Parts: sequence; C-alpha cells; structure tokens
Amino acid sequence: MSRIAIPEVYEANPAGALEGYAPIQFKAGMAFGKACYQETRLPYRIVEAARYRTAQINGCLACQGFRAARDLGGYFETNGGDFARSFAGRAEKLPDERFYAAIGDNWRDAEPGTFSEAERTAIEFAERMGRDPRSFEADEAFWDSEIVDLTLALASWIALGRVAHVLGTDPLVCAVPSTQAA
Repeated sequence: MSRIAIPEVYEANPAGALEGYAPIQFKAGMAFGKACYQETRLPYRIVEAARYRTAQINGCLACQGFRAARDLGGYFETNGGDFARSFAGRAEKLPDERFYAAIGDNWRDAEPGTFSEAERTAIEFAERMGRDPRSFEADEAFWDSEIVDLTLALASWIALGRVAHVLGTDPLVCAVPSTQAA
C-alpha cells in the first residue's frame, strides 16, 4: 500500500506521481538508473547477480521478479533508453532460473560451477554494500578497474529501491511492462 497519495491522473503511471512530488529529483534518479542499466561495461551475469541480491536485501518483490533480458526493454519504453546499448542487449550468456534461485542468504553454499568467481564477488559486494558498507574499510580485495561501475549501479538500486519501499510505491512503480528481447 502506497504511503503517499497517488492522484487519479497517475493511476496508469504511478511513477508519474513521484515526479509530481519532486520533479527534479525524480528525473535525476531515473536518469541515474537508466545510465547504470544502459552504460555499464560489466557482463550480464555479473550485473544480474548484484542487482538480484540487492533486490532481495531491499525486499522488493517486483525487482526480484525482474529479468533484464525479458523486462529491460519495458523499462526503457517507460523511461527512455536503448536496449541494444544496455548490458542485456549485449548479453552472450543468460542465466537460467537456477542462477537466481541460488542467490540468497546461502549463496556461498551453491553447487560448484553455479557462479563464476567474478559473479561470487559481485554477489558478496552487493551484500556487503547493502548491509554493511563499513566492512570495506579494511578490505582491499574488491578494488579493481570495474568496481566503480558496479558500485554506482548498486548505489542506484539500493537508493531507488529503498525510496520506493519506504514510500510504499514499490509494487506500483517497480512493475515495469515486460517485453521479450529479440
């Protein structure tokens, strides 16, 4: 249940109601999210591993049901963007549902071969950033040339996901129309 009023005029597009409350901040947040999806240089499975773990930590059921290959086109239709430029549009190896099912509190116990070392690192990074960001202060193991890209994407998902959750708009705003990737 939304904790803010969604005016009748926005029933078909609840995200528009958020824009009505804070237009400049809303547009900046949407541009940040779009940039993270569209401009990341990271491989699909790494992005999806981190995004999905963040969705679990945020408690966003809509985001947990989101599959970028299937749903990102609908996100871009709603918010503008170019699917072909996105990490999903460049994907070579898509995960199956077993991949998503293995991500959770017990992901470290997943069958060998379920995740690559880079995917395991992305899941752990998302978990630590979402639950205990101070845990990195004495840990230099994560810092490489791609970490800034992943950190900014996680910042987008954590922040925007928690905003939607706190306002009670996640079932409305996070529900993006699906389109099948070509």
